[in-house]
Amino acid sequence: MAANGLVSSMPEPGHRIFVVGEHGQMAQALGRECTTRGHTVRLAGRATADFTDPAALAAAVADFQPELVVNTAAYTASDKAEDETDQAFLLNRDGAANVAAVAASVRAPLIHISTDYVFDGRKRSPYVETDAPNPVSVYGASKLAGEAAIAEVSKDYLILRTSWVYSPFGNNFVKTMLQMASQRDEIGVVDEQWGTPTFATDLTGAILSIGEALLTASDRSTLIGIYHAAGLGETTWYRFALAIMKGSANKGGPSCRVRPIAIDEYPTRAKRPQNSRLDSSKLARVFGIRLPSWETSLDICLDQLINTSQRV
Repeated sequence: MAANGLVSSMPEPGHRIFVVGEHGQMAQALGRECTTRGHTVRLAGRATADFTDPAALAAAVADFQPELVVNTAAYTASDKAEDETDQAFLLNRDGAANVAAVAASVRAPLIHISTDYVFDGRKRSPYVETDAPNPVSVYGASKLAGEAAIAEVSKDYLILRTSWVYSPFGNNFVKTMLQMASQRDEIGVVDEQWGTPTFATDLTGAILSIGEALLTASDRSTLIGIYHAAGLGETTWYRFALAIMKGSANKGGPSCRVRPIAIDEYPTRAKRPQNSRLDSSKLARVFGIRLPSWETSLDICLDQLINTSQRV
């Protein structure tokens, strides 16, 4: 057995994985990755397992009897959250607590997705897990409250904070940029906010590798806690947009000019952290997991998006 509590043997395939969430980009990516790895997965949306309804959620989990629970469901409309505080906390705090309690009831470890928005963005270097959170938006505060709620009701959980997630699924920055490029000659994008773009497929691969490690560890208590999981490298929204346009143009997809703008030229209801960079070295140290560079993964995502659109 390794010093970190992981057994040296390879994990057995075919675990039963219950995913809270159904139509979002993380849930969709997880469903595909689970199938690829030979796991049995159930994507549970609010129609079948409303995570704000403890009884409904408990019934769905009891029916499936998972070995691992992954919570991807959340209120993510950060601007709307400023006016819908109760709803944001209902989903991101109370919903998260419900999922943790139900997972504990069937003795399944929980992997919960959190966010870079728990930080205020004032740090000059990438954030590590021991940095003090200080959210500057309702969305960030509700997600931080969810982290705390999970820790109160469970001792068998792992929280993954991630940032700037994109994929061929759902709504995200890459898809928005491509859509705007097909409609405009030029767009303005903020060049004063730094972050670490994360490809959902890379993140779901990490989630399942973590889950497999948790299920084969002799002592999971040595592995629980908070981890950062983001793509390698850093960029601004403007430079991210430039890379999207260049990559899309090279593949025959839509492209337009991108103009750098200041934060005050693009006012938003919710304040964003100016620095959202996450240091994922703890994840590499404990689990041996390193996500690829965002540039490499962006190229893969653009291939999937542009090839699909060209087939339509």
